[in-house]
Amino acid sequence: MEFRLAVMQDLEQLKYIYEEIIRNMNEKGIQIWDDIYPCEFFENDIKNNQLYILQNNGELISAFVLCDRSPGENAVEWKDKHAKAMYLDRLGVNIKYSKMGIGSSMITKAKEIARTLGAEYLRLFVVDINEPAIRLYEKNYFFKVKGIYNEVFDDGFVLHEFGYETKV
Repeated sequence: MEFRLAVMQDLEQLKYIYEEIIRNMNEKGIQIWDDIYPCEFFENDIKNNQLYILQNNGELISAFVLCDRSPGENAVEWKDKHAKAMYLDRLGVNIKYSKMGIGSSMITKAKEIARTLGAEYLRLFVVDINEPAIRLYEKNYFFKVKGIYNEVFDDGFVLHEFGYETKV
């Protein structure tokens, strides 16, 4: 298996895998991603060197974004709001590889990278109805903080997101 930063040549496969993830989530009633998010953000993520992928023999297995800012970062009560933190975003696992520990492995990689970048915490936001993701994060020692980030979209749709963090 190869873990690395994504490059533009990965974009088509990334979008395909995430479209499959979105279809699977929708079937399970977790309708939080769509034809815009997260796929339309990947090109900028690649340009900004913040999109990491895991491949096996050229097949995309998983991906995540690691960045130093988040739109909801001031909406919740972090344990130490002044500590340097990195934010885990857009974590996805190819549905052919679900229930194989890939999500946990990717979180471990994200923690390692955050630590090497000088962060004290790895933080994230997860939509309140995304129970499989919440279980994954809690299993990997993320702790829910007080407050909710309400992400409001142009059409009035609102996602209620919990903040989670772990020490790295």
